[in-house]
Amino acid sequence: MNVLDHISPSDPIVILTGAGISKESGLATFRDPDGIWAKHKIEDVATPEAFARDPDAVLGFYSVRRAQMKDAGVEPNDAHRALGELEGFWPGGVLLVTQNIDDLHARGGSKNLIHMHGELAKTRCNDCGDLIDGLGDLDKNMTCANCQAVGTLRPHVVWFGEMPLQMDAILRALSDCGLFISIGTSGNVYPAAGFVQEARAHGASTIELNLEESLGASSFDEGRYGPATEVVTGFVAELKARAVQ
Repeated sequence: MNVLDHISPSDPIVILTGAGISKESGLATFRDPDGIWAKHKIEDVATPEAFARDPDAVLGFYSVRRAQMKDAGVEPNDAHRALGELEGFWPGGVLLVTQNIDDLHARGGSKNLIHMHGELAKTRCNDCGDLIDGLGDLDKNMTCANCQAVGTLRPHVVWFGEMPLQMDAILRALSDCGLFISIGTSGNVYPAAGFVQEARAHGASTIELNLEESLGASSFDEGRYGPATEVVTGFVAELKARAVQ
């Protein structure tokens, strides 16, 4: 099935992205054999319990991730920029929901953007919820400027066991969209892995753009496979042609 035959330019689009779209920008993915979780145990660095037990280890882990984001060589790639361009020309509107905690979508031009797993470039107070921008290192003895609590500052990221952000807004968009696009995801992390079923239940066409088939590939109407900088840019070009018909 070619999903382009079943949508119109007035249809809203919802896009889900995962780590695969940022891999070509030089960022490590989480679930590859040489990825982040092959080198670290989730329970040691990415849970509220780990933060309570050993804040130095958790904050050190994210300080390394933040340092990587400051690398001048880490830039948005053609896939990020294509999605930013899509938002600018698609009449029905585009919502981009990302599982990634990097800032490459924003730097690539996307504005209608939900970071469902948070943002690495922000710090949050566990007590008052105050948000601070910046990629500096974190220390367990830092004081929250808003509430004066000590030891409560953490990366603004969703840890395992915590609820993803803005789920109500995401589910509303999935129920209203005419096209759902999944890009660079493994298909085994919920609730994001269930978005395709949610969109289909409300009548949307669905397509997977990925390096290879995800675990949920059979749930999509269409799949295109290869590097994100090729398959995403190619599909966005086809959407642009569709938008001006």
